[in-house]
Amino acid sequence: MSQPTHVCHHSETYDEPRGEMVPIDLSSAPVHPPNAKAHANGVNGHNKLNGVNGTNGANGHAAPPMKSPAKQFNPYAPRYADFLSNVSNFNIIESTLREGEQFANAFFDTETKIKIAKALDAFGVEYIELTSPAASEQSRADCEAICKLGLRAKILTHIRCHMDDARIAVETGVDGVDVVIGTSSFLREFSHGKDMAYITRTAIEVIEFVKSKGIEVRFSSEDSFRSDLVDLLSIYQTVDKIGVNRVGIADTVGCANPRQVYDLVRTLRGVVSCDIEIHLHNDTGCAIANAFCALEAGATHIDTSVLGIGERVGITPLGGLIACLYAANPEYVKAKYNLPALRELENLVAEAVEVSVPFCNPITGYCAFTHKAGIHAKAILNNPSTYEILKPEDFGLTRYVSIGHRLTGWNAVKSRVEQLQLKLTDDQIKDVTAKIKELADVRTQSMEDVDTLLRVYHSGVESGELELGQRHILDRLLEKHRSQSQERVSAAA
Repeated sequence: MSQPTHVCHHSETYDEPRGEMVPIDLSSAPVHPPNAKAHANGVNGHNKLNGVNGTNGANGHAAPPMKSPAKQFNPYAPRYADFLSNVSNFNIIESTLREGEQFANAFFDTETKIKIAKALDAFGVEYIELTSPAASEQSRADCEAICKLGLRAKILTHIRCHMDDARIAVETGVDGVDVVIGTSSFLREFSHGKDMAYITRTAIEVIEFVKSKGIEVRFSSEDSFRSDLVDLLSIYQTVDKIGVNRVGIADTVGCANPRQVYDLVRTLRGVVSCDIEIHLHNDTGCAIANAFCALEAGATHIDTSVLGIGERVGITPLGGLIACLYAANPEYVKAKYNLPALRELENLVAEAVEVSVPFCNPITGYCAFTHKAGIHAKAILNNPSTYEILKPEDFGLTRYVSIGHRLTGWNAVKSRVEQLQLKLTDDQIKDVTAKIKELADVRTQSMEDVDTLLRVYHSGVESGELELGQRHILDRLLEKHRSQSQERVSAAA
C-alpha cells in the first residue's frame, strides 16, 4: 500500500523611556491622502469586484495593471518573470474579529467589536471576517450588528462545513461565508472523524446552499500542509467546478516554510481557476515570509489579524505584512491603504487584549524608526533611505536619532544643536560630543541632560569663558548651572 504524499516535512512528527531621542522635522514631507476607494454592492453596499470565480484571466486572474517605469530600481519589487505574482494585486481578509477572538487574552464585547471593525474599515482592508454566528447567541447578534454598519469592507463569517451553521450564517446579512473542514489524517481521526468522501459530499451541499443565497463562498481545508496532496487537489478541483469564489489553504499548526508554501500555492494555481486564500499560523515565525511567498506563487487573498493575535501565537500580523508589501511596492500599498491609521488601530487592539505593542513591531514598535549608532545617524541625517526601507512619514510617524549615549556621533549632536538654534563650530560640536560620551559612560543621558550640556557649553563659548578642550572649565560651568537650578527650585518651594 502506497504511503500518502504530505506537503509539510513535519507530517511524520506525531507525537524604556525615550528621553534622549531627537525628533526630525518632517513638516516639508509630502502628504499622501488615504485612497478613497469605492467598492459598493453586496449586502453591505459593495461592488462585486470578482465574478463567481474572481478576477479571471490566465489561471483565473486578471493581469495586474501596467506599471509606469520605476524611477529607481527596487530590488524588493516583483520581477517581470513572476507572471503569477500578486504582490501588487492582492486582498486582505482581516480576521482580528474571528481568529483574534481565539487569542488567550481576548474578550471583545459588542462595543469593542464595532470599534475594531470601524478602525479596520478606516484603514482600508477589503474584508473583515467575524466569528461564526453559530458559536453563541451573542456572536450571532454581534455579526448582525456589524453587518448593519454599512462599512466599505465586505463582511464575512467563518463556519464549519455543516448545513446547520450555513443556515444560520446566511441569515445574518454577511457578504460571504468562509467554510472550513479539516483534511489532514490528524484531524480526520482525532477531530471530526469523517473520511474524504463525506467531506466532499458535505462541502458540495454547503457551497451550493450558500451560492443559492447570492453571496460569496470560500472553501478551505484545515491543516492543509499535513494533508495528503492528492486529497487536497481533488477536493479543491471539485469545489472550483461548482463555483466557489475562493479556495483556502491553511497552515493550521504553523509548520510550513516559505518554499513549501510557494510550491503548494503554485501547484494549486495550475489546478483551479478561482481565487486562492491563505491562512498562516506563526508558530515557527514564518507567517509573514510565507504570506509573501504565497502571493508570489499566485495567491490572491491573505488572512491577517492586528498584531498577529490568534490561537497560540497567532497568524500573519497585519502591520508586518503591510511593511513587507510596502518594501516591494510602496506606491501601490500607499494608494490601497490608509497607512497613518495603522498605529491607532494597533493601539486599540492592544488595549482591548491587554498587551503592549512589541518594541520590535514593524512600523509602530518603539524602536522601528529609532537610530542610535553614530555612523547610522550621520547617514540618516544626510539621506534617510541609507538605513530605512520604510518611510515613517508615510505612516504618519517620525524618525528619531538617539544621541545621549556612548555610541553617539558628532553629526547627530550637530543636528540637535541646529534644532536648539545654537551657534557652534564643527570643532566645538566635536568637543561637546566628547563630553556627552564621557558622561554616557556613567549613565545614558536624557534629552534634557543633553540639551542642558549643549546650552551651558554654548553659553560658555559666547561669554568667552570656555575654549576647546577645557573640560575642567566646562565641568565648573555645569556645576554652577546645577547649583543655580537647585536654588531656584528651593526659592519656588
